[in-house]
Order: sequence, then C-alpha cells, then structure tokens
Amino acid sequence: MRPGGTLFALVGSLMLLLLLRLLWCPADAPARSRAVGGGKQRGHWWYLGCTEDALEPDNPSTTHQEQWYSEDDYLQIITNIQRCPWKRQAEEYDNFRAKLASCCDAIQDFVVSQNNTPVGTNMSYEVESKRQIPIRENIFHMFPVLRDATSQPFVDYPYNQCAVVGNGGILNKSLCGAEIDKSDFVFRCNLPPITGSASKDVGSKTNLVTVNPSIITLKYKNLKERKARFLEDISTYGDAFLLLPAFSYRANTGISFKVYQTLKESKMRQRVLFFHPRYLRHLALFWRTKGVTAYRLSTGLMIASVAVELCENVKLYGFWPFSKTVEETPLSHHYYDNKLPKHGFHQMPKEYSQMLQLHTRGILKLQFSRCETA
Repeated sequence: MRPGGTLFALVGSLMLLLLLRLLWCPADAPARSRAVGGGKQRGHWWYLGCTEDALEPDNPSTTHQEQWYSEDDYLQIITNIQRCPWKRQAEEYDNFRAKLASCCDAIQDFVVSQNNTPVGTNMSYEVESKRQIPIRENIFHMFPVLRDATSQPFVDYPYNQCAVVGNGGILNKSLCGAEIDKSDFVFRCNLPPITGSASKDVGSKTNLVTVNPSIITLKYKNLKERKARFLEDISTYGDAFLLLPAFSYRANTGISFKVYQTLKESKMRQRVLFFHPRYLRHLALFWRTKGVTAYRLSTGLMIASVAVELCENVKLYGFWPFSKTVEETPLSHHYYDNKLPKHGFHQMPKEYSQMLQLHTRGILKLQFSRCETA
C-alpha cells in the first residue's frame, strides 16, 4: 500500500474508534485511561445510555485494544448506571443461570456431600490439583446428605429473594440492615461482625457464612487458647451453616476439620459445610472465559454465582472495591476495618466489571448507596 493510502486508512480507523466511543459512552463520561490499582481492563464500557441492554462480555479469543480505567472512571460509570431504574430481565437471568448450571451445577456440587462424594473417592484439591485426599469413613461422615434439612441448607430452593452481603466500607451508614433481614436467604462472607451498631447497616439474619481458614489460624489461634471466643462469636449467626474451603489447599484441611469437630463437641447450633473443589475449579474456568484470570476467585464472586443458581432474585450489598463513594466520600476497605487484600491474589476490578454487566443486564442487582428506609 502507498504511504498516502496507509495514512488515510489510519485516520479512518481513528475516526471510527472515536465514533464508537461517543456512541457507547454518555456525553459526560470521562476520557481518562489510567490504571485501576495497577490492573488493566479489557474491552469496552458496559453502559449504553439508558437502555436495559448491556454489551456482552468480551470473547477472550478476540484480539482488540486494551483499555485502562481509573477508579474515577469506574465511579463515573456507576453514576451513569444509577440514573436509570433497574429492572429484572427474566430471559437474561434464565439464560445466564442455565449457563452456570451447565458448567458448574451448584445445586448438586456446590458443597461436598455424601451424595456426590462416596467413600473411596480420591478427591483432588482445588488449587493443588495434583494432590489428592482419600475419602474414608471418618471424613465421609462429616459430609451432609443432600435434601436433608438437618445437614444441608438448600432444601427449600429456589428461594425468592436472596441477599449476598459483602464486607465493603460502603455499608457503613447504609441503613440496609432491615432490607437485608427481609430476604429469604442471606449469604455472608468471612465471619463479619453483625451485632451492635453494625446490625442497622448489615442486618443480622444469616443462613450461610463463609470462613477463611486464615481467620481461624490468626484470630482464633487454631482454636487452642481462643476456642471459647470463637464459639461466642459464631453464636451470633444463629442456625447458620459455616462454609469452609477444606479441599482448596492441603493446609486448609486440618483446620477446617478442627472447626467441624469443635462445633460438634460443643453441641453448637451451627453446622459445617465444605466447598466442593470440583465446583470451584469449574467456576474458575467459567469466569476465565469472561476475562477473570486471577490466581483465585474472591469469595464474593463465588457466593454470588451460587446465589444466581439457587435464587430467583439476587441482590448484592457491600460489594465496593473503591476507596470512596461516587460523592467522593472516603471509605474504609471493610465496614469494620481497613485491612487490604493481598496484592494480585484476586482481580477485584475485573470481577466488579462482571458484576456491573450482570446488573445492567437485569440478572442481579447491586446496591450502590444507602438503602431506602420505611
């Protein structure tokens, strides 16, 4: 091609990109393209004016230009999304749930059970997949029987309204507690505080709460000298199920079994469940096709995925990986502390971009600000 033709083609391409950007973004959307916490975001903006449709996630096999978005860019997108009323889209929801069920099947495989893991199974760990643990009688009897209300939590699914409560600082002064507690099923993550003044913002109802084994190790000293404190703290969750990743890493297994034995010996009301490593591996592959390629998914994204399969209406509270609100008010990382996650372990901006897409497509709803009170 002649030099003049090359220049003409380049100018034409740039004009096309500019036109597409004007069509995809509201007029007041920022033109900046700085990094969010050092991470790159593939693809395009998710919000298309005030339509209920959202752009489909990028196909990872498609070659296209990388875009960089700052925290302010994300907050501008959220501001634009908030201008339009959210409406559940039944067809979008059903299609997405069918895809999740086809790949992962939370109803059968979300937790290890006597139904999906018989005695004699050599179970591969989720992350250390070359390592296996033989399932013998003593381990098998820790597992619930599906459809047994005394040993597993999902006997009444599908639930109408589910709340997945994250721990973001956005929950402080949100007054969302009453709304959360009205849900049919409430998921929480990593033993968060729900008593005292926090309850008005985060509620107290809990049906299932995840437990990171590191909390047992660091906060409760492996249930040795702080066993009594652990039992006192979990008593606030009522009849909730405690969910642990016993089979993600070998290091998690012993401490997860210790939690099970401690609750059983102390005759506590709470019961223990274990994530199924097969489910978590399949779920990671599912989200990898959407561009989430982190070392490991966050607990929040895992539980939100489960909720979509088990519930007709899903609302997320406290999912906010930003240091401030859209009104520029500074926020702590969690509603109860400002401890930051390990750098590079999760991909919070990429995960949150997926949640924004699910919100704009009417599949689930994100609570971005204070709740309306009666």
